Amino acid sequence: MTAEVSLGANGDGGYGLAVVLRVELPDALQNETGHGLVERAHQVCPYSNATRGNIDVELVVE
Repeated sequence: MTAEVSLGANGDGGYGLAVVLRVELPDALQNETGHGLVERAHQVCPYSNATRGNIDVELVVE
């Protein structure tokens, strides 16, 4: 997995973080099943739970 973190204006006069998480899966999971696994992992991840609603996250399966 690779995380790409960016900093940008948040529209309220401050700044906020955004993250693109690129998850590399085997070819056999480059489908709906793989995407579902990544999404479910994101829902139970302690880090994701701690930052949910504060950091924009995009999940990309490769």
